[in-house]
Amino acid sequence: MAFQKAVKGTALIGGGAIATVFGLSQFSQHRNKHGALVQVQAAEAVAARKEHLPTREQQLVALQSGGEFDVLVIGGGATGCGCALDAATRGLKTALLERDDFSSGTSSRSTKLIHGGVRYLQKAIMKLDFEQYRMVKEALEERAHLLQSAPHLSGALPIMLPIYKWWQLPYYWIGIKLYDLVAGSQCLKSSYVLTKSRALELFPMLRRDKLVGAIVYYDGAWPLCLLGAPGLCLWASNVSGGLQIVPWLSAACLFIVRLADKSWKEFDVRAKCVINATGPFTDSVRKMDDQEVPNICQPSAGVHIVMPGYYSPDNMGLLDPDTSDGRVIFFLPWEKMTIAGTTDSPTDVTAHPIPTEEDINFILCEVRNYLGPDVEVRRGDVLAAWSGIRPLVTNPDSKDTQSLSRNHVVTISDSGLVTIAGGKWTTYRAMARDTIDAAVREHNLEAGSCQTMGLQLEGAVDWSPTLYIRLVQDYGLESEVAQHLASTYGDKAFEVAKIAQVTGKRWPIVGKRLVSEFPYIEAEV
Repeated sequence: MAFQKAVKGTALIGGGAIATVFGLSQFSQHRNKHGALVQVQAAEAVAARKEHLPTREQQLVALQSGGEFDVLVIGGGATGCGCALDAATRGLKTALLERDDFSSGTSSRSTKLIHGGVRYLQKAIMKLDFEQYRMVKEALEERAHLLQSAPHLSGALPIMLPIYKWWQLPYYWIGIKLYDLVAGSQCLKSSYVLTKSRALELFPMLRRDKLVGAIVYYDGAWPLCLLGAPGLCLWASNVSGGLQIVPWLSAACLFIVRLADKSWKEFDVRAKCVINATGPFTDSVRKMDDQEVPNICQPSAGVHIVMPGYYSPDNMGLLDPDTSDGRVIFFLPWEKMTIAGTTDSPTDVTAHPIPTEEDINFILCEVRNYLGPDVEVRRGDVLAAWSGIRPLVTNPDSKDTQSLSRNHVVTISDSGLVTIAGGKWTTYRAMARDTIDAAVREHNLEAGSCQTMGLQLEGAVDWSPTLYIRLVQDYGLESEVAQHLASTYGDKAFEVAKIAQVTGKRWPIVGKRLVSEFPYIEAEV
């Protein structure tokens, strides 16, 4: 009887929530469809694409040539690469600068998911927060775009939400169905309910006692951070890494940015517009422009750990929606291993954040709560750990980063410096679009509308799920190595296979592994 009342009560509340979300979803889809039609009518031809990748030396020579760029992007993470690609495909002369390796910062230290954010949708509904709903809606739309623009790098991943209390089953089922509903026609696959026996069959490591059943939903997975530099080099005028920014001067309608390479040789680069896309270092660059400007970035640390692959199935993730301190923990298969995280706590900005023992033990404790007693979760099983700094945009006096939305903000200083801050990995393209739109308006740049919606990234054009078979048959690569090359380089995998060294064995014919346990070969280095 109690369960029936719970179901009825939840159904009534859920019915109202579904009606509200459906109305918002229909309105948002209408607005987006209309916007897309206007964009198509106003769009100009996409800028010319280069045929060959320039070398780093060629890039540096071009950067020091003294020419003037339309757009100079600082920061080579997901957002910075997205901004440079957006600007370059509009026909703007574009340069991208990065201090270290591309995507070596926050962009490479994520949960490897392309998602709208289930918990953000929950908060949007509970708090009637339309802005947070719009962020989830936009993220789900960008998820669909990213899966289509880089199918070799991404794919759909089923994620299980185990249920240990009867009343949670209708509650979470309604929430996940709302997530499907908000995605609309771009829903990857419909979510579904599993019985206890079926859940244990798919995820045998689960704790069995008190398990009621499970709900499975789908989100996007992005195993590797290979969005940026290689394909971007074919569009942008200049893409250079290993450069340090020295405080710059700005003149009327012109920025003069002083740079130093790793030998500290200094040179100037001129640009009509400078875009600050430096993630957690946002305020550092803003203060180079104006030392009196207040901070807008509140950094939050997210820690992940890597454990052996036997901790999870090969093709099923797990979501802990309610940890001991209210945070969310994902437990996902990744590169034949298992990745678990993340934490969410205030931190100081540093170039090389280090995960604390406290955060590692917190994740291990949460993992123990969901795995059966026959699976001993040991500290020694942590093979690797990393900490990434989320560049949240908020009131600097706020202490609770967990309650913050991941909305992005574009600001323009008095001198014309354009800053993009906040946001999510999934929405990098939309963030870049908004940033370049603002830059074009502010600096009166001659450029068309955004061209990146539907633009396939390098390696995606002729990729197919069976491409790796041709690599095995045509070049004599191991099947595992061929699958790795195909899923990493897409249709460019053939170029890697062509330069792979002969092994001297009967099989495989080519492709010497760097480490025997992993499919990486010497031709990739």
